[in-house]
Amino acid sequence: MLSQDFEIYYYKDTHLTPVKEHTHDYYEFYFFLEGNVEICINGVCHALKSGDVILLPPGTRHYPLIRDFDRPYRRFVLWISSDYCSRLAKDSRDYMYLIERAQKDGEYIFHNDMIDFNRIQSMIFQLIEEVKSRRFARDTYIPLQINMLILFLGRIVYERDEPADDKEERKLYLRICDYIDSNIDSELSLEKMAGEFFVSKYYISHNFKDNMGISIYRYITKKRLNACKNAFLAGMPIARACEYYGFDDYSSFYRAFKKEYGMSPKQYKDIFNGK
Repeated sequence: MLSQDFEIYYYKDTHLTPVKEHTHDYYEFYFFLEGNVEICINGVCHALKSGDVILLPPGTRHYPLIRDFDRPYRRFVLWISSDYCSRLAKDSRDYMYLIERAQKDGEYIFHNDMIDFNRIQSMIFQLIEEVKSRRFARDTYIPLQINMLILFLGRIVYERDEPADDKEERKLYLRICDYIDSNIDSELSLEKMAGEFFVSKYYISHNFKDNMGISIYRYITKKRLNACKNAFLAGMPIARACEYYGFDDYSSFYRAFKKEYGMSPKQYKDIFNGK
């Protein structure tokens, strides 16, 4: 590691030289995007699929086994020092849920659907953007983003392990937020949601605005813009991303994106890629 507490990188490789089995003295969070790759951990190899998150504690023997050297091999890698994790553990045991799963139970690989992984990628992109910036409070903001990412990963796995039994009793607007996040690439009309939650579309609209301080239409637009941004930064063509996430045409997506981020999608992508 180059810094005292963490490093984060995005890698895209082709024709990569085979990597020998090795260990680290830090925690490695590995976010798999693309490739025909297996990860071999303590002598056992596992096929990877897009969206997988791998957590490798210090001393864990591992190496990637690349099955197709002509196919791009893309991933994010976050390295966190043992000292940093020890400090987090003193703040709250909640930070350690995923880490303890890996250390005690030998569970290193966590599968994710596209919705959850897009939310994970969104947090990673925000972290990378902050690392590359020179904005006020950068050095304070970066650890907060790392901590939130670790907590979010732990929450995803915990909620799969311990499904909530009171979901129907949760406040309507929170349930709607979950529904939007889980269906961001599908139809999200008020009529459809009224049918899902058995209330009128007018009640949904007013309930959401009263509790969230923003119209449900604007909230959905913001979520879709963020999903599009994460998708094209991860390699999806911009036009395909806007179509996939429910924009009727490119011009409406372009206007909404520029209003939200102050620049065009291509300008945003070029800045992120350092062009």
